[in-house]
Amino acid sequence: MKRFLGNQKGFTLVELMIVIVIVGILAAVAIPIYQGNIRKAKMSECDAALGTIRTAMRVFYAEHGRYPNVSDVPVTQSPGLGDSLNISAMDLNGKYFSASNYSVTVVEDTSYTITCTNADVLGTGKTRTLDHRGELSDN
Repeated sequence: MKRFLGNQKGFTLVELMIVIVIVGILAAVAIPIYQGNIRKAKMSECDAALGTIRTAMRVFYAEHGRYPNVSDVPVTQSPGLGDSLNISAMDLNGKYFSASNYSVTVVEDTSYTITCTNADVLGTGKTRTLDHRGELSDN
């Protein structure tokens, strides 16, 4: 019997269990790090689009001495706002957000707030805003 089993090669049950435990530990460490990186990517996409809209708003202000007359409307759905700012839906569509997630609120032609909404994507239940001073905040 010893001669018969001595030539067999393979892994023991203990060796297989050790490998399973190691893979489990690696997965437990890697998954939260991966999810954190996804959240950072989402926030970066949101911030980049907010910056694009802010730049367009500043150009409009430089040319007209005021901000467009809008009140809490999606950028590309507002009558003439997308045209006034030279922003199309394609400029704002990304992997995690679409143009309908961004809206602009102008106060008295002198200040504005740009908002990125989609609680499910942000994963925080919050919105991200950028004001005319360039300050980002989560509400």
